[in-house]
Amino acid sequence: MLNSLSGRFLILTVIFVMLAEVLIFVPSVARFREDYLLLRLERAQIASLALLADDMIDAELETELLENAEVFNVVLRRDEMRQLILSSPIPSPIHATFDMRDAGAFGLIRDALVRCFDGKDRVIRVMGAPVREAGILIEVTMDTRGLRLAMLDYGVRILALSAVISVVTAFLLFLAVRAFLVRPIKGVIGYMQSYADAPEDARRIIQPSAGIIELREAEEALQSLQVELTASLKQKERLAQLGGAVAKVSHDLRNILTSAQLFTDRIEMSQDPTVTRLAPKLVNSITRAVHLCESTLAFGKAEEPPPKLTRLPLLDIVADVIESERLAVGDYDLSFAEDIPAGMMVRADAEQLYRVISNLVRNARQAIMASGEAGEISVSCQEDDDVWFIFISDTGPGLPPKAQEHLFTPFQGGIRKGGSGLGLAISAELVRGHGGTVRLKKTGSDGTCFEICLPKGDVADT
Repeated sequence: MLNSLSGRFLILTVIFVMLAEVLIFVPSVARFREDYLLLRLERAQIASLALLADDMIDAELETELLENAEVFNVVLRRDEMRQLILSSPIPSPIHATFDMRDAGAFGLIRDALVRCFDGKDRVIRVMGAPVREAGILIEVTMDTRGLRLAMLDYGVRILALSAVISVVTAFLLFLAVRAFLVRPIKGVIGYMQSYADAPEDARRIIQPSAGIIELREAEEALQSLQVELTASLKQKERLAQLGGAVAKVSHDLRNILTSAQLFTDRIEMSQDPTVTRLAPKLVNSITRAVHLCESTLAFGKAEEPPPKLTRLPLLDIVADVIESERLAVGDYDLSFAEDIPAGMMVRADAEQLYRVISNLVRNARQAIMASGEAGEISVSCQEDDDVWFIFISDTGPGLPPKAQEHLFTPFQGGIRKGGSGLGLAISAELVRGHGGTVRLKKTGSDGTCFEICLPKGDVADT
């Protein structure tokens, strides 16, 4: 109970209401003291009227008037003359004098606190203005015992009333908090627990219904999170199924390509110039395809194998990629350019770097050919003390917004219609294995540019 939100709110409400009442208590007691003293002055003035009406009253009547007024004597100043109207013996010397005509708030509070904590009986003089302008000044002497007892009694009643008010207020707020906060929060918790049991079931996704703005925003955020998580789980399930299917296909394809590899040995012995020139390309392509199948089979069991880093000439890899893409272009009006220094050596896995550059160049080529316009693809390189930068630029139509949003996400970041987006996702993973990054540097109607960053690290030969 006390560890719950509503229970702690109940306790805090009682504490804060009591603190507020304590802050009100001191001025209230000071005001009570002021009213008490003014009432004694008024009673003394009323008692003095009997003597003003009849100059001669007996001692018994005078004592009774003073007792009713709860004072020892009364002095009234009328017409600049100070006159002792009623009097009786004073039990002790006058301790202090208080003028109620010009008393300030802080002075009243100070005097009230002093009187509450001073347990001794004192005789005080109190001065004030007569009511209804019945003189210039009225002055009485009185005992503080009755005043202190009255103040303590008033304080106890105020504190008791404050406690009752705080408990009632806290209880009402407790009920309100349970109705407007705790119950909706428990509903959200119930939705979360139900969703956790079967996150793939879309029926368990929360439907925002709270009337409180903050709670509704929380429900909407939870709904968005659940929708994305459900979609992600379904996507992972599809990827797992696809991975199993790809592994089977790759296994059979590897066997077929291995057989094709045997035939290429005979093709290389041909005397035909064209066959002689293209046979090495065919051999390399089949070899890469076999390696890719083997990597795909390994990927089904673990992640992409770690790169085998060596020092290699970047120009050879780029030239190999461009040569393969030129064969795919045929007679289409698409040109290739390379700006790679002849002696540029990078530290990378040759096979994985080839796949990265090939994926990016192939995407650029397919985008330009799909647009039906002429174009150019260029591969360039720069370096500084820490990083090699490889740029793949094209003059194609640019990437659509959806492709930019999910650029390196499998099956969501496809650049062309019908594309799966796997090429960019695989490229990003391969470069991360080198400790680098692939990012979209720019895209627009004038073309697209991707940037590959490869850290130099330890440049010693491996």
